[in-house]
Amino acid sequence: MKNNQLQKSNFLLYSQDNEKVFVDVYFKDENIWLTQKLMSQLFDVDSDTISYHLKNIYKEVELEEKSTTEEISIVQKEGNRTVERVTKFYNLDAIISVGYRVNSQKATKFRIWATKQLKEYIIKGFILDDERLKNGNHFDKNYFNELIERVREIRTSERNFYQKITDIYATSLDYNSKSSKTREFFATVQNKMHFGIHGKTGAEIIYKRVDSKKDNLGITSIPKNKIKRKDAFVAKNYLSKDELQELNLIVDQYLSFAELQARNKKTMTQEDWIMKLDDFLRLNEKEILQNKGKISKKIAEEKASKEYDIFNTKRLKNYESDFDKETKKIIKKIKN
Repeated sequence: MKNNQLQKSNFLLYSQDNEKVFVDVYFKDENIWLTQKLMSQLFDVDSDTISYHLKNIYKEVELEEKSTTEEISIVQKEGNRTVERVTKFYNLDAIISVGYRVNSQKATKFRIWATKQLKEYIIKGFILDDERLKNGNHFDKNYFNELIERVREIRTSERNFYQKITDIYATSLDYNSKSSKTREFFATVQNKMHFGIHGKTGAEIIYKRVDSKKDNLGITSIPKNKIKRKDAFVAKNYLSKDELQELNLIVDQYLSFAELQARNKKTMTQEDWIMKLDDFLRLNEKEILQNKGKISKKIAEEKASKEYDIFNTKRLKNYESDFDKETKKIIKKIKN
């Protein structure tokens, strides 16, 4: 491969104790690539040390050499001559693996930084590089848009949505956690959101789309072998990709709108909140649900439960365990 398919840049790989570690890297296929020589500069060791660790990494099958290396033709200056040489490059997976094996001060700093990132991920469930997201990155892909989409999906999940709406609704004058009207509020908000997107309440969408004859029970967002009984009772699980994206957008907008109302300490009753929701949906040119729908939650859940039982019986009957698969392979080998 010619080097004109590579993009070279001085890249901030990591920072530790206010020290920012930059390295000249090559970008290709949404990845970072370094030669052994560049890796030796990064970790402040000689090239033989890098070569030794790479051999062990591949020998121990920590990584596959084929998927982490690439031969690339590079044009470079050698004295007064310009020559073209084929050089082996290693991607970010290999760079990180080497960083965890090399014994040097720079490699130690790298490991300290990497361990902090891993700890933050385990505790918080996420890691963000604020500066890189604010200022853009070296890759073609817009990871900021991907981040926004994923955060929106998390924020509008059934559990988070319910918790947020409950917190906001608790600021209303006539809030009473034990009243039936309060318990109905979340269902009303949720149904109005669903109706605005696809013209059906949550119960109606479950009742219409749950089907044991369908490969995935009619569920679109969960792989077949991962579907549990509780998943059959969640209306969002039956939406198409476009419907789900639109629902997430409008729920996210409403949460921000409702939070702003609560922050302004505007006196609201539960009826006021419903009226505000209707106004919000009209602003987004959505139809307004005026009743509870034609299908009750109980009827929808009874059908979903029945269809799930049929679906699960068929799934278990057709299920082939890893043990069964391996046993078949062994028997086939013996016969051959």
